[in-house]
Amino acid sequence: MKKLILLAAVCAVGCNSSQKTVKEVAEKRTISVTELAETITEEELKEHLYIYASDEYEGRETGTEGQKKAIAYLKTAYEKLGISAAKDNGDYFQKVPLEISKIPSGKITINDVEYSLGEHILSFSKAIDTLNGFVYAGYGIEDENYSDYQNIDVSDQYVLIKAGEPIASDSNYVISGTQEKSVWSNVSESLSKRIKIAKDKGAKGIFYFDENNFSRFKSRFDYRKSADSGSMSIQTDEKQVFTTFYIDNSLAIALFSTINEDSTAKEMSAKIVIDVKSSDNEVNSENVVAVLKGSEKPDEYVVISSHLDHIGVTAEGEINNGADDDGSGTVALLEIAEAFKVAAESGNTPKRSIVFLHVTGEEKGLLGSQYYTDYDPIFPLAQTVANLNIDMIGRIDPKREGDRNYIYLIGSDKLSTELHEISEAVNEKFMKIELDYTYNDENDPNRFYYRSDHYNFAKNNIPIIFYFNGTHEDYHRPGDTPDKINYDLLQNRSRLVFHTAWEVANRQERVVVDKPVKE
Repeated sequence: MKKLILLAAVCAVGCNSSQKTVKEVAEKRTISVTELAETITEEELKEHLYIYASDEYEGRETGTEGQKKAIAYLKTAYEKLGISAAKDNGDYFQKVPLEISKIPSGKITINDVEYSLGEHILSFSKAIDTLNGFVYAGYGIEDENYSDYQNIDVSDQYVLIKAGEPIASDSNYVISGTQEKSVWSNVSESLSKRIKIAKDKGAKGIFYFDENNFSRFKSRFDYRKSADSGSMSIQTDEKQVFTTFYIDNSLAIALFSTINEDSTAKEMSAKIVIDVKSSDNEVNSENVVAVLKGSEKPDEYVVISSHLDHIGVTAEGEINNGADDDGSGTVALLEIAEAFKVAAESGNTPKRSIVFLHVTGEEKGLLGSQYYTDYDPIFPLAQTVANLNIDMIGRIDPKREGDRNYIYLIGSDKLSTELHEISEAVNEKFMKIELDYTYNDENDPNRFYYRSDHYNFAKNNIPIIFYFNGTHEDYHRPGDTPDKINYDLLQNRSRLVFHTAWEVANRQERVVVDKPVKE
């Protein structure tokens, strides 16, 4: 792939054609939504992507020079389109303060018995402390009709929690009241909920006992340790960093001998010395956020998102260009933004404001979107109507059978029946793409619903749709290059997202959340 020399020249080439389209199309007297969608073209998507996923951008790894080139490209694109920065000061960049911590080392001593980190106990962050006891909180659940925290105070304490959920004497699950397990039996979703509850109650950290998944946590720990890659996270001003320790059965019994049989919360006495250390390095990174203000409901927002980062360069020096992941989503978002700008230029501004959100650090753990939702939402989450998230829409899943003109939809029905129905109706009317819900299944082992940036909106009860083409042989490999993109499919899928966003933005009433996530 030919290298590009000057970033300024790159941005000029990448943005001029889009600006021309805006002006030309906006000169029409009446522009239908179909005509607006048709401003999203294979040619312009390809033009953007051959630049954005070129070797010049060095795989766009978070915090690297390649990522800085990527955000400069995006900023220039929005300036050329005449779409404003989301921040009041005119800055398109939302700084996301990150740090990278090497996998910690050290030990924990329980009643004078030492346990080295990495064997029976794991952690991905540092902690130094001396404890005279801890609080056992059973399953660590607080739900509408059940709480393990009812008679205990965990402020300034470490909390011992075990996986699973309570079962009544009639063998029904207490929370569901039936033989059906609740969300608390789903480790992908419930662990973060357990951590949040303990943290919100003032705990210093948790000891999490999950015998079925300890080997999975250990594999991740061992991999990061051997790769010396460390763990990236959002910097906080907290003096005491909340720490999660993952423990196996032997250490859980060392803390509480009858943990497998007893689920009653209680205070526990023990002499515990925590000596776990790591080195931290600051990482500078940014989200890119632009906004087109709505005409009638400017204080309600439809957020369309994609992640701007990728995984950088291999140890052997090969560039992971990330054309599909998520160059395809990034350029789709630029073209969708252009279509909305054409509408505004022609006097047909959408009723609600449209936020174009390019997030950093997705490959490091959804960090950019987490920062936007949990730390610094530029626009209030309470006024955010929906999030349409685009992550890999330029290729074909080789495992899939059927029409090539398809897209996987994930999460459209999780929070809002209405959003799902809108999505189906819009597709039937305008695009007729095969909507495949294979990965929307709660039992899907890939857990894609929890693995892209929409999840940080969904956990805040904001309805989402995740657009995804599935993985392929070049996923997270140097072979993910622009020449392998199916630009006709990228065009069709981008138009589908535009049509859906247009409908959500222009409805009289905001999308109803009829299946909210319980706090």
